[in-house]
Amino acid sequence: MSANIVIDGIFVGNGVGSVALASVNVAVPVWSIVISISLLIGVGGGTLYSIASGAQDTEKAQRAFTLAMTSITVIMIVIGITGYFAVEPLAYLFGANDETLAYATDYMQIIFMWAPILAWENALSIFVRNDGSPKLAMIGLVISALLNIVLDYWMIFILNMEVTGAALASVIATAIGLLIYCIHFLKNGSGLKFIRKPWQQDDLMMIGKLGMPNFLSEAGTAVFVVGYNTALAYYAGTTGLAAFSVINYLHTFMFLAFIGIGQSIQPIISFYYGAQKYASIKHTVKIAEITTVLLGIGFLIVGWTGAGGLVSIFGIEDEAVRQLAKKGIMLFFIGYVFMGINFIYMTYYQSIAYVRPSIGITLFRGFILLIAALLILPLWLDTTGIWLALPAAEALTAIFLLLVARPGIMRKELKNRGL
Repeated sequence: MSANIVIDGIFVGNGVGSVALASVNVAVPVWSIVISISLLIGVGGGTLYSIASGAQDTEKAQRAFTLAMTSITVIMIVIGITGYFAVEPLAYLFGANDETLAYATDYMQIIFMWAPILAWENALSIFVRNDGSPKLAMIGLVISALLNIVLDYWMIFILNMEVTGAALASVIATAIGLLIYCIHFLKNGSGLKFIRKPWQQDDLMMIGKLGMPNFLSEAGTAVFVVGYNTALAYYAGTTGLAAFSVINYLHTFMFLAFIGIGQSIQPIISFYYGAQKYASIKHTVKIAEITTVLLGIGFLIVGWTGAGGLVSIFGIEDEAVRQLAKKGIMLFFIGYVFMGINFIYMTYYQSIAYVRPSIGITLFRGFILLIAALLILPLWLDTTGIWLALPAAEALTAIFLLLVARPGIMRKELKNRGL
C-alpha cells in the first residue's frame, strides 16, 4: 500500500505537474484514515486470531475474524459515504487551496468511494499471514504494486486522466490484490471462516485494544505532517514545504515498510505466545532486530548516495527546492537506522497482549519526543534541526528500549495473560 502511494506521487509529478503532486499530497490523510482503521481492526483481530489459534480455540479465532471484517465493512461504508459528500471541506482541512482544490477533490472522491475495498485488502492480508499463508500475502502485495505502476502509466500518460487516473489505478490494483488473497479461502486447512456465533463485547474491546498501537502509529502521521509543515513554513517558506513534499512521499514508503515488518512478526509471536513457546518468541525478536537494522542502514545508504536521484524522480526542477530536499534526505534518513527497533518492540508487546508498553512507545516516539524535537532543535540548527527532529526522536526511543526493555525481554519467562 505504501508503494501505491509513492508510485502515484511519482507518476503525477512527472505526468501532470507540481500542482497536481501537491494536490495528491493533500489527499494523503485519506489514505492514512483508511490504513489506520484497517490496521486498528486488522492487527487487533489478527493478534487475537493467532493467540486463539495457538491455544487451539478455533471458535474464538473464527469469531475474531468475522467480527473484524464485519466491523471494517460497516465503518468504511460510513466513512466512504461521509467523505464523498463532504470532500471539499475535508480537502481544505487537509491543506488544499484554490489552486490545488480541483485535483485534490478528484483524487479524494475516488478513494472515499472505494474505501471498503482498500480497507478489506489491508485487513485480509493481515489475516492471511496470521493463518499461515505469508507467501500468498506477499504475492498479492507485489502483484498489486506492479499492476499499479502499469495502470498509472496507462491512465496518466495514455488516457490523460490526470489525478483521477492515479486514484483509479490504485483502487484497481488493490482490488486485484484482494482477489488474490481470497484464494486462501479455497486452501485446504484454511481457518478463515465467517461464522454466525453471538458476538461477545469482550472480543470487540480486545480487538480495539490490541490494534491501538498500530492505529496510533498511523494516526501519528498527521502529527508528523502538520509539525513538519508548520516548522518548515516558518523557517524556509514555500521552498521548505515543496522540499518536504518529496521527503514525505519517500517517508511514507519507509515508514510503512517498518510497519510491514512489524506485521510479519506479529502472527509468529502471537501464535508462539498462545502455544507457550517463549524461546521461539525470543528467537523471532532477534531475527527481526537484525532485519530492521540492516534495512535501516540500507535506506540510509540509498539516501546518502542517491539523494539527487530520489528528488529527480518526482520531477522537481527548482534548484532551491532540490538542494533543500537533498540535504533533508541525507539527514532525515538517519532516523531509519533506529525506527525498525522501535517497531519491533512495539509489536512484541502488542503481540503478547501487553498493550500498555506498546502504546507508550508509540506515543513517545511519534508524538512527545517528535514535537519536542521540532520545537527545540530548529532554535539551534535552523532547517538542519527540523530534518534531524525525527532521527532524534527515533534514536532516543531505540536506545532506551535496547538498554532497558531488551534485557528484561530476553531474560524473563513466559507469563500467559489469560486471553
